[in-house]
This record gives sequence, C-alpha cells and structure tokens, in this order.
Amino acid sequence: MTGAMPLAAALAGVPAGVQALGPWAGRRQLYVRFAGEAETATMYMAPALIREMQRQLQRSTFHSIVIGGRDPLGSVAFLKAALDGVKPTIPVMLDTDGMRPEELPGLLGHLALVQVTVEFVGGEAAMDHALATIQAAAKGSVPHALVLVPREDTTDSVLLRVVEEAHAVSPGVQVVIHPPITGEGNPVLDRRWATLLEQAMAVHADTRLALKVPPPTGLR
Repeated sequence: MTGAMPLAAALAGVPAGVQALGPWAGRRQLYVRFAGEAETATMYMAPALIREMQRQLQRSTFHSIVIGGRDPLGSVAFLKAALDGVKPTIPVMLDTDGMRPEELPGLLGHLALVQVTVEFVGGEAAMDHALATIQAAAKGSVPHALVLVPREDTTDSVLLRVVEEAHAVSPGVQVVIHPPITGEGNPVLDRRWATLLEQAMAVHADTRLALKVPPPTGLR
C-alpha cells in the first residue's frame, strides 16, 4: 500500500508586507506567496510553512494573512494542512485571479475574505472564471470582493459591463476599482473616473474608487 504524497508547494516566500489592492489595501499582512514562472521558488512542505508562519505571527503584529501569487487554488490541500496547523487568530484572505473556481469551496472554511483581482490581461474565459469564483464565495457565505485594475486602454463600457455582471452573480460583492494614475511625482486622476463611479454605483451601490499602494511598499 502506497503512503500519501507529502503536501508541498513552490512559494516565492512568506514575507511581511502592505496590501496594495482591494478592501484591505494599506493593511499590514503576512503573505503566503505562490511563485510565478519568473520568480525564485522555494519548495515548502506543509510543516515548514506552519513553523514559518507561527514564527512570524509570534514576532510581529499583522492585520491578516493573505494567500496569493500564482495559482494558489492549485494547492488547496497544502493550504488547508498549513492553516489547520497554524490555527491563526487573525483573518485569512485569498487573493486570486479567479482561476480554478471549482477548488474554492474546499478552502472557504478558512477564509474571511475572497478577493478576485482582474487586471484585464485575459479574455472572456478569464472573466467568466473570475465571476464564477465570486459566485462560489457568495454561495459559501464568505465576504468577497471584485478588484478591477484597468489598463490604459480599458474602456468605461467594459468596466461597467463587468460591474453589472458581478452584481448579477452576487449583489453582496464589494467592487473596488483602482484606476491607472498619470503624472510623475504629482499623480493625476482624470475626472472621467468620477463619472464612471456614478454610473457604476447606479448598477451596484457598493462600488468604490481607490488608489493602489505602489511598490515597493505595496505588495501583491
């Protein structure tokens, strides 16, 4: 009989940082960051992650823990084992691009916030997955947010359509729009965003504009 495979995942680290986006932007968090393709990765076994999280939580004060990086929902069993071991007394947030919505229910019991961050680099399929993730969080009665990070070429009509679709799948979703900033040293926000916010709130009242916390202070 073959034993169970050890639970492990490739992480970019477990750093402390300030959340850049969403409803908890500006909060100091402990990050569990899954490594992207271009990042240096360290393979963590679940017990090693438990020890590292416990060490940092004992040494410093955090508002919350954030699980993010590339494809965190590809390692749900690993995350559940780690969170079961740590038993954190502070909230845990998932920051995801919405991929693998079918995996989210397995982690919902550990989460205080599901944040789906859309950067408008994928097509319709990516948006469908993001909305399905919002819907899964709503069905699980876990607070959830849709964070929109438009590009310079993202039109108002596209943003308004996404807000409308998010409202349709979950009237309780928090929508946060982080507009691109122009100007160096003295950031300028075009007045179009005030009009866009008015239109978006007519569709979904819990919509807000917010500025990103830029790196190196702000982390994802």
